[in-house]
Amino acid sequence: MAKNGNDAEIDEGLYSRQLYVLGHEAMKRMQNSNVLISGMRGLGVEIAKNVILGGVRSVTVHDQGVAEWRDLSSQFYLREDDLGKNRAEVSQHRLAELNNYVPVTAYTGALAEDYLTKFQVVVLTNSDLEEQQHVGEFCHSKGIKLIIADTRGLFGQLFCDFGEEMIVYDTNGEQPLSAMISMITKDSQGVVTCLDEARHGFESGDYVTFTEIQGMTELNGCQPVEIKVLGPYTFSICDTAGFTDYVRGGIVSQVKMPKKIAFKSISSSLAEPEFVMTDFAKFERPGQLHVGFQAIHAFQKKHNHLPVPWSQADGEELLTLVKEVNDAQTGSAKLEQLDEALLKKLSFVAAGDLAPVNAFIGGLAAQEVMKACTGKFMPIMQWLYFDALECLAEEEGVILTEEECAPRNCRYDGQIAVFGSKLQEILGKQRYFLVGAGAIGCELLKNFAMIGLAGGEGEVIVTDMDTIEKSNLNRQFLFRPSDVTKMKSDTAAAAVKQMNPSIRITGHQNRVGPDTERVYDDDFFESLDGVANALDNVDARMYMDRRCVYYRKPLLESGTLGTKGNVQVVIPFLTESYSSSQDPPEKSIPICTLKNFPNAIEHTLQWARDEFEGLFKQPPENAMQYLTDPKFMERTLKLPGAQPVEVLEAVYKSLVTDCPHSWADCVAWARNHWQCQYSNNIRQLLHNFPPDQLTSSGAPFWSGPKRCPHPLDFSTSNELHMDYVLAAANLYAQTYGVPGSTDRAGVVKILQDVKVPQFTPRSGVKIHVSDQDLQNSNSSVDDSRLEELKTQLPPADSSQFKLSPIDFEKDDDTNFHMDFIVAASNLRAENYDIPPTDRHKSKLIAGKIIPAIATTTAAVVGLVCLELIKIVQGHKKLETFKNGFMNLALPFFAFSEPIAAPRHKYYEIDWSLWDRFEVTGLQPNGEEMTLRQFLDYFKNEHKLEITMLSQGVSMLYSFFMPAAKLKERLDLPMTEIVTKF
Repeated sequence: MAKNGNDAEIDEGLYSRQLYVLGHEAMKRMQNSNVLISGMRGLGVEIAKNVILGGVRSVTVHDQGVAEWRDLSSQFYLREDDLGKNRAEVSQHRLAELNNYVPVTAYTGALAEDYLTKFQVVVLTNSDLEEQQHVGEFCHSKGIKLIIADTRGLFGQLFCDFGEEMIVYDTNGEQPLSAMISMITKDSQGVVTCLDEARHGFESGDYVTFTEIQGMTELNGCQPVEIKVLGPYTFSICDTAGFTDYVRGGIVSQVKMPKKIAFKSISSSLAEPEFVMTDFAKFERPGQLHVGFQAIHAFQKKHNHLPVPWSQADGEELLTLVKEVNDAQTGSAKLEQLDEALLKKLSFVAAGDLAPVNAFIGGLAAQEVMKACTGKFMPIMQWLYFDALECLAEEEGVILTEEECAPRNCRYDGQIAVFGSKLQEILGKQRYFLVGAGAIGCELLKNFAMIGLAGGEGEVIVTDMDTIEKSNLNRQFLFRPSDVTKMKSDTAAAAVKQMNPSIRITGHQNRVGPDTERVYDDDFFESLDGVANALDNVDARMYMDRRCVYYRKPLLESGTLGTKGNVQVVIPFLTESYSSSQDPPEKSIPICTLKNFPNAIEHTLQWARDEFEGLFKQPPENAMQYLTDPKFMERTLKLPGAQPVEVLEAVYKSLVTDCPHSWADCVAWARNHWQCQYSNNIRQLLHNFPPDQLTSSGAPFWSGPKRCPHPLDFSTSNELHMDYVLAAANLYAQTYGVPGSTDRAGVVKILQDVKVPQFTPRSGVKIHVSDQDLQNSNSSVDDSRLEELKTQLPPADSSQFKLSPIDFEKDDDTNFHMDFIVAASNLRAENYDIPPTDRHKSKLIAGKIIPAIATTTAAVVGLVCLELIKIVQGHKKLETFKNGFMNLALPFFAFSEPIAAPRHKYYEIDWSLWDRFEVTGLQPNGEEMTLRQFLDYFKNEHKLEITMLSQGVSMLYSFFMPAAKLKERLDLPMTEIVTKF
């Protein structure tokens, strides 16, 4: 078995998306941590799943109990055949399949102190208060980090104790900020002013360092300096009065400083609790639940069982115990007033075991394990309480009976204890459409199976056109290494069938969109009870949102970005739709910045991606279209501005001047292209704008965001130069079907015979300083050159040429794609004295990778499924539903009511996006409605006069149509109007 530890390399193919969340150093620290997770009911297995996927050194799962019916409502690795067997032993081999790098063992003995010393982190679930305190005090004394997690029906609890001195290396996980400097004053508290291109984004208390300052060089490379923010573009630093005068330039960069934090042991923290809020609207609840959970432990110790679901007698007894617990408190935990209604509900549902609540608390707890192992992100200090009571009946005073919620000896007993048996029947009949079977999709399907969605006459239809890749395995937990290259939807469907054989599920491989509306047609959508999105792009989300609005179906929307997650619920006639509000578009990089004036590695990486497309995709694509498509020339000549010349120039080069016939030709092309991009073009730029160039106002041209470049000199002994030539030559060879090579020595030998033309900068070459200049220049076309190219191009004979465009693929480390991007970007960075970056960060930026981690996904999906339960019950109040936002790194949690569907008045008609006019096309006699009758219907029924009627771009009717045309149409059936005109 593969191992984690100091001597182990990180498998970037598996952990790539998680590495962008944690970083390499944190991953290495995590790979040296042995973790014990006690309690293998639904919450424990959820935590174990996420921790194993994360990649710790080892995981030991512990339980002394055996599987019961009520466990099956959320313990997804228990089967009905496992009833009566030890939960840890049964779960161990199924958990071990999640990650070959993490050994998983089962332990069924007592948690003796000697045994606990083997672990760096201990997690207790399903543990009584005495054990929590005993283990907690021991772990605190030995520096073992402790996490206690518990769920009681719709309630959750989390506690962290990471010792008296823990170092957090990075509190928020955000990329360090940097800004360009325009001025620094000499003062007792020097004031730094940044360029007004963008706000600096710093906060008071941040630490920064400086580079590239001209004058006041005392700051360059100094120790990190604490700052005080004065405004969006200014902040103060240390005493600069004795420094030399500031001249110009400079970059200020944020430095992440380690932070020491201290934790109390559980016994101390019970009396003096510190809470992390999970819902700002419930700011009084943590204290109530703090004593409530202690009372639950007291009840369980007294009766050897939890309060009977919805038992009034047990509810009253728990209240008595709560008062006793509260009276015994001496510190801040003592409450002045008890919320008896809340605490009785805790009693009513405490015996329940809900998969969505376990998913949410389990995701949070697993993230705390990772924080404990790595020192990455701010831990929970120290108690967190959560409840989802909005899932219960909306009407005041609705109380379920003990009989409705009594165990049935079925797999849903843990859920029936909370909601009763009637909801279980409704869940089984649901028909839901899940769009996407990636990370969120896998978690949704697991929860669907556990709660019994479509476990009766209903159905879950899941569609995903992707196949499984290695990088998916780190967070898409339904897949195994043997599943790589299989279809996601089918594999996920089969996996959840193992978890709950009753679920009726069908896998599709369709992309949702206009092309598949014949599959997902009116009948399909009308048969649905709802839709859940598990998508990774906004366009597909907006398309599904439009379909749900049209068919008036509820939509569950969610997404993650590293440790951040969000949930949005869309309810017909009640809330706004997903598309009603949108994030602002990403700020694009100006073209002239990319072409001539980069100042950050993001600019050079985007430039390298454009190079890839402009060398290995677009030219061969255009060349093959020229050779095979008779209308290519006609289409090209219609392009605006200078584009026809640019396209035909590229085709001419591809087929004539730059067409290789051997590997040596490809190497020669790569070497000459290197010379053009990293030497000749830079020399031409400096010829146009010398280093000492001044603007019309007398200011240095090369200042502020404009970094003065310098040309490079090629050398075969420079590894980066050779990386570029080798990658570019191989990619160029691929486009022409020429065999490539990885023989660096052979490439060096070929390069010795390559003749690189001498270059002399020319006068009169126009270099654009702004995008506006560029747009103006592109408006004209060189007609003479266009005519020349048309005559020089070879005959369009595809039998002579066979070019293959290359689509960029970031995750294959053998295809030279990222080799080219990294080399091209870092060479350009060297031109402009921009610090280079490694392959890992280059892949993130150039590949537009979305960082992802299993913990966030699990927590987000838990919240999604709580909203699903509300929808299935038919809740109607806006305040019942919750949109959720979280950042596990901070940690931060916020819930808000969805925004109500905006209503508008139009001619006394009150309407929202969910409203529409529905017209029955058939008259009572069975004849179809004519256009005249259609117009009359709106006039008579809605007092509205239709002045114009269109479908797509076709005008079907308008009041200004010629009389003859109107006469022709008015008495035609509507179907004929639509199809004919």
